[in-house]
Amino acid sequence: MFPLVSRSGRIRRLVAEHRDSDISRIELVSLPGGTESFELAAKFCYGVNFEITAANVAQLCCVSDYLEMSEDYSKNNLGSRAEEYLDSIVCKNLEMCVEVLRQCENLLPLADELKIVSRCIDAVASKACVEQIASSFSRLEYSSSGGRLHMIKQANCELDWWIEDISMLRIDLYQRVITAMKFRGVRPESIAASLVNYAQKELIQKSLSGSNIQEKLVVETIVSLMPVEKFVVPLSFLFGLLRSAVMLDCTVASRLDLERRIGSQLDTATLDDILIPSFRHAGDTLFDVDTVHRILVNFSQQEGDSDDDMEDVSVFESDSPTTTPSQNALFKVSKLVDNYLAEIAPDANLKLSKFIAVAETLPAHARTVHDGLYRAIDVYLKAHQTLADPDKRRLCKLIDFQKLSQEAGAHAAQNERLPLQSIVQVLYFEQLRLRNALFCSYPDDDIKPMHQSWRINSGALSAAMSPKDNYASLRRENRELKLELARMRMRLNDLEKDHVCMKRNMQKSSSRRFMKSFSKRIGKKFNIFGHNFSRDCSSPSSQSERTESKITERT
Repeated sequence: MFPLVSRSGRIRRLVAEHRDSDISRIELVSLPGGTESFELAAKFCYGVNFEITAANVAQLCCVSDYLEMSEDYSKNNLGSRAEEYLDSIVCKNLEMCVEVLRQCENLLPLADELKIVSRCIDAVASKACVEQIASSFSRLEYSSSGGRLHMIKQANCELDWWIEDISMLRIDLYQRVITAMKFRGVRPESIAASLVNYAQKELIQKSLSGSNIQEKLVVETIVSLMPVEKFVVPLSFLFGLLRSAVMLDCTVASRLDLERRIGSQLDTATLDDILIPSFRHAGDTLFDVDTVHRILVNFSQQEGDSDDDMEDVSVFESDSPTTTPSQNALFKVSKLVDNYLAEIAPDANLKLSKFIAVAETLPAHARTVHDGLYRAIDVYLKAHQTLADPDKRRLCKLIDFQKLSQEAGAHAAQNERLPLQSIVQVLYFEQLRLRNALFCSYPDDDIKPMHQSWRINSGALSAAMSPKDNYASLRRENRELKLELARMRMRLNDLEKDHVCMKRNMQKSSSRRFMKSFSKRIGKKFNIFGHNFSRDCSSPSSQSERTESKITERT
């Protein structure tokens, strides 16, 4: 035992404490590295040659500190030899640093106290940053035509070769390495690529053997490490993390962060992306509608912020098209939402309030055509046939029937699932469309499309009037509109009475021909609507009479 006593301060002290007693065994409690580390230390003390490598240098550093094998007890002791190898060999090689960090996973917290972990982490971050800078310079190329330097694009996998190495680390050490890399200035794209690679290994390849607690820790850590830059992390990866976060019941902060990031680039998402399964108790919806609703709220808020930033920019100062990228994003997301609503509408457990909340998230100008929304609502009405009439009217208020295509309008006019008021609106706008088409066919006649006449009355002609005449004209138009609205209400009451009578007859006869006659009667009544609304500035009724007489002459 003399070689151990001469080189180890701890063993020397234990032997001295039991000098008077006849001891044959010394107990070393909590020896770092266990028997393997002690065997290496004993070999060193007895002069048995062995090689110091990246696989054992961390053990040697820790066991030499525990046994107090320092220069105070022997020259060129194990502690100084291991420290020299760590600083001069390991910290100059990234792969060796990663190997030492893996060995330190079972030597904590002593390896942390000896700064083995921090030295290796700093070395890894520095090496990755230097490699990235060097590769950037190697990709610079001088252009003789432009007389400038430009950078040759190269795949990240060829540059960031260290991504695969650090993916072997445990999540706590991996987190510290990525944090150090971000502090050193490693590119956000490289950080994101490393996060994706690490998540694929920990959450997919090890999912069968791993526990939910470990997977939850991995998801929450990766979310906290993601770069703040927009469009750096792939959207499909964000949705995958969000599904895992929902399934593993991760912290609210992690889920909200993912939802915010997804909302910022939702215009590039697909229907499969937002169809997030619901992992809650039985009786809930098939898909997680609440999560998608929060994502849409984030998207709408960011779009609103971008609109506020654009308020001071005049559209007359630029020759660019009036459709901004923000508007294009709105159009794409509106189609995505309508398809999503149509997909979740057949769910019997989907509440009307949730359906309406998702549909109303986007602003009114997001949908230029309401065909998709109409289709989704029709699917919902078909799947929820016990829906009360007030709820049906509330649901159909989402549709702007004036924005339906000709095919969708024709379908809506004969859709028995729609409430009566909605069918009335559809028929009215269909009649407007026919009158406008008739005006285009006979432009020399006095027939005017209704919306055009309103624009003339309140637009160009009013600009030529004096303020007093303009005010009088607006008051006159207001009175006329009120009268027309009163007439419409009277007609609607008549139609409702007719509908009650027809409904009774239909219940008795159960014939579909009755509905066809009902549609014809409604069309006849709406001819009166067209006469009342097609008016000139001078006489609202005379314009209609002239129009009907001209149409009769042509036919």
